[in-house]
Amino acid sequence: MGTLLSSHGFSLFLLWTFTLYGLCLSFSPIDNYLINSGASLDSVVDNRRFISDSSNSPDSHLSSGRTFSLCAGTLLPGLPQIYHTARVFNSPSKYVFNVKDPGTHMVRLHFHRFNSSRLDLGNSRFHVLVNGLVALTNFSGGDLVNPKVIEYLLRVNSDKVEIRFVPAKKSNFAFVNAIEVISAPKDLVLETAQYVNGDKIEEFQGLNKQAFETMYRVTVGGPKVTPFNDSLWRTWIPDDEYLKSSEGSNKVYFGGRIKYQDGGASREVGPDNVYDSARLIRSKNASIPNVNLTWEFPVSEDYKYLVRMHFCDIASISLGLLYFNVYVNEHLAYKDLDLSDVTNYMLASPFYADFVVDAGRSGVITVSVGPSSKSMGYTVDAILNGVEIMKMNNSVCSLDGKVPAELIMKCWPRRTLGILLPLIALACLLLSLSAIVHRRKSNAELFPWSKLPTDIHEISPKQAKLQLSNIVT
Repeated sequence: MGTLLSSHGFSLFLLWTFTLYGLCLSFSPIDNYLINSGASLDSVVDNRRFISDSSNSPDSHLSSGRTFSLCAGTLLPGLPQIYHTARVFNSPSKYVFNVKDPGTHMVRLHFHRFNSSRLDLGNSRFHVLVNGLVALTNFSGGDLVNPKVIEYLLRVNSDKVEIRFVPAKKSNFAFVNAIEVISAPKDLVLETAQYVNGDKIEEFQGLNKQAFETMYRVTVGGPKVTPFNDSLWRTWIPDDEYLKSSEGSNKVYFGGRIKYQDGGASREVGPDNVYDSARLIRSKNASIPNVNLTWEFPVSEDYKYLVRMHFCDIASISLGLLYFNVYVNEHLAYKDLDLSDVTNYMLASPFYADFVVDAGRSGVITVSVGPSSKSMGYTVDAILNGVEIMKMNNSVCSLDGKVPAELIMKCWPRRTLGILLPLIALACLLLSLSAIVHRRKSNAELFPWSKLPTDIHEISPKQAKLQLSNIVT
């Protein structure tokens, strides 16, 4: 009995040691703004403190003249405190965050349309702009049941991040429950990816200069991964609803240590809880299964997407046994992938591959893994641990439509200013002429991400207003 107790105590000590070690190595962003919008007090979620944006707080970062706080009419059991309050905007308003660490930043916007006797958040309709990027148009805050968290990654070369909320019409309003602005690790988005253009594979340059919206973040074969278990506070959902067919596949779980290596996938790229589970194809005899594992993800047309696939050989009994093919949109994207080779011959070491694809008219992106001509019997013949799919900005710096940010601001209805209007118009004309000259010099700084060469023609303010009014969310 004493031996059992001693072993149990030693196991607890090891668990505590590894937990403390993981916490010590966890990512600590230089820019780390967490805002509890509409609240008078701070709130703690997953050991992270969201700061109140009230006017009395020195850290509100809010710049607005027509705004008010809104509280949920009833307690929302099971939901974090940040979803019990909201900041409501009756006119264009913004939050401004100083940037100490230029480069890729993660911006998360939290929305929850809770019930309130004072205001029906379901009547909201608004646009959101982030440093000149159109993030949302004619948005109404998601559904009544579950909070909606929308995540963006964008390159910031200036000294600030500005998030603007613009009501779609004078009779509408905007709202937000919480905001996160976090400087991302330097290895989160690299400079190049493989562009899958039909049957051709080309190099895509300038990936880290794009802006992204996270559409899907999926852990394959494992349970949901919550922000508490991710060093970048992300959520990974199970893959079951996206798997086209589970026939011929097996789930596998790994109880050992994931071996991260310098130059490979880091813990910030993908956490242990993603790499320690997978779905795989396994040969039970000398014959190779004639089957692929395929996942389908609905997407919007007319955009390019970054598809990131995560791999970690947690199932092979020895090195050099696993070879398989990777397909994106039914095109061969990686032939005879040898995880032993790409991980410097180490099992349980993570690897990821980035592919850029066009959505096309199907409105679906598919990813598949399957045996290759080098696959062997009695071994694992394909494996996948995780998938991320991110929408990329189009040529007008938008992730939601074809109307650029400057036209969205022009569409906001102004009040009649009487005899002051001609004077203001003249002043605006002079300022516009000056701004045009200045803008040509500073355009690269204002829009650090690249405009993808999508065929989108310039439109007038009148056409922009018409397009925005016709969008149905």
